[in-house]
Amino acid sequence: MIGVLGGTFDPIHFGHLRPALDCLQALALDEIRLIPLNVAVHRAPPVASSALRLAMLEAAIAGQPGFVADPREIERPGGSYTYDTLISLRAELGRERPLCLLIGADAFAGFPGWHRPADILDLAHLVVMQRPGASVAPDPALQALCAGRISDRAGDLAETSAGRILFHEVTQIDVSATHVRELVRQGLSPRWLLPDAVISIITREGLYR
Repeated sequence: MIGVLGGTFDPIHFGHLRPALDCLQALALDEIRLIPLNVAVHRAPPVASSALRLAMLEAAIAGQPGFVADPREIERPGGSYTYDTLISLRAELGRERPLCLLIGADAFAGFPGWHRPADILDLAHLVVMQRPGASVAPDPALQALCAGRISDRAGDLAETSAGRILFHEVTQIDVSATHVRELVRQGLSPRWLLPDAVISIITREGLYR
């Protein structure tokens, strides 16, 4: 199975990396493709350039087996839609290999508003990464999308290529890219919130000041 984790990664930090590693190990994924977006469609545009965000991602995951920096959204013009990315991955990997789209609980709550959410579920499983004991508030549109798709064991995902939804508890690290950028702007150290290799790039390039 292949995991897919997209994001702005502006910058990437341990709040991205540790939950991804939890999923890699607990779900026995072959690899996780970490995919920085190019043009944001549901959030503010990134501060750092695409090239620097990719460089920070590559530095952060260097030496970690199973983590792959995937530049396909950066290389694709226009808005970075998950549906388009999954279509691209399917063209590369075929229709039979299970794909697991990793998303946070907050993103899942807004999933009905994504571009072609039902089609996304035809292309990949959803793995909803949530803090222990948390739950997603009921929403009629979300309930309709989830109907008949919820799995309570990771093994279900390996039995078909797409279409299941798994809620998976992951390590919660209370850090955000916004907080990291604000620390840097104030001239404070963001150490132990993100890898030192990423901090080195931020410092060298004068990012977020």
